[in-house]
Amino acid sequence: MNLHKLDNFTLAYLECAIWSSTDDSGNPLDDDYGIEDIDPNCLSQMVEDCRAFQSDNSALLSDLDDSQCGHDFWLTRNRHGAGFWDRGLGDVGQKLTEASHAYGSCDLIVGDDSLIYCT
Repeated sequence: MNLHKLDNFTLAYLECAIWSSTDDSGNPLDDDYGIEDIDPNCLSQMVEDCRAFQSDNSALLSDLDDSQCGHDFWLTRNRHGAGFWDRGLGDVGQKLTEASHAYGSCDLIVGDDSLIYCT
């Protein structure tokens, strides 16, 4: 997959995923890993989740910053302490929060092959 062809929403989502995840020792993944280290199957699923979320919620997202929304989608779906619900977006934020939660959580782990996998 060509990472340079991904939209800003998806790139921000992927960057946030790496930034907010840790390895087995509790070290932030972004200390040693980047988007290019994500397993191709995991990456494809993450990109598809972003595509579907944007498509299903296009009207709600239309006036918002793509990069911030990608970041918020990762945080909100994984129920971190920040996300759509705390951006002062009112009803739009609540609807995007509910839509994000519908995707369930996604955790990242580093495999023995030093690739990042979705669980």
